[in-house]
Amino acid sequence: MDTPLHLSNIVVHVISGTIALIVGFLILFKTKGTPLHVKLGTLFIYCMIVVVTTGAFGVIVFKRNLFLLLITVLAAYNTYSGFRVLKEKSNRFYLKDLLAMLGALTIALVFVYYLKFIGFYWNPVVIYSGVGYLLLVVSYDVFRYCIPASRYGNLWRYEHSSKMISAMGALLSAFVGTLLPDYKPYSQILPSLVMILIMIFFNIKIYIRLKNKM
Repeated sequence: MDTPLHLSNIVVHVISGTIALIVGFLILFKTKGTPLHVKLGTLFIYCMIVVVTTGAFGVIVFKRNLFLLLITVLAAYNTYSGFRVLKEKSNRFYLKDLLAMLGALTIALVFVYYLKFIGFYWNPVVIYSGVGYLLLVVSYDVFRYCIPASRYGNLWRYEHSSKMISAMGALLSAFVGTLLPDYKPYSQILPSLVMILIMIFFNIKIYIRLKNKM
C-alpha cells in the first residue's frame, strides 16, 4: 500500500511534469530570445528540477518503476547541459560539467548492468535506445572540447535547442508510456521519435535564420 509520502511524491511529480511539458511546447512556438522566452525557460528548468528530484526519490526511496531512473538521468543531463551551454555560450572546460557527464554515464551503465543481472523486464529496445542516446550526447559534449574556440561560434544555439527538446522527449516518453502501458514499447519510443523530428526541424530553422543574417 502506498504511503502518504509516496502519494504526495507522485502528485508533485505528475503536476510538475505536466507543467514542464506545457511550458516546453509553449516555448517551441514562441519567439526565441524574448523576455517571455527567458521566463518560460526558467519555469521549465525549475519544473524539471522538481520532476528529476521526485523521480529519483520515487525510484531510490520507494523502489518503484526502475525504468524511471533511466528517464530521470536522460532528462536531468540534457536539462543541465542545455542550461550550461546557454549560460556559457562556449565550449570552455569546467570540472563540474565533466563530473555531470561521469555521473550520468555511471548511473546509466550501472542501470544496464543491474537489469542484465536480474533479467530484463522492460523491452531491451527501449533500454538500449535510451542509454545509447545518452552516450551520444555525452560523447558530443566530450568531442566539442576539441573544437577551437574561434570556430565554436553559434554551435551553442543548436546544442541548447537540441538538449532542451531532448529533455522534453524523455519527459513525454515517460508521460505517454505511463498513460498507455498496454501499448509499450511503442508508447515510449514513438514520443521520443516525434521529439527527434521536432529537434531536427528547429535546428534547420536555426540554420536558416543564421544564414539569412550573414
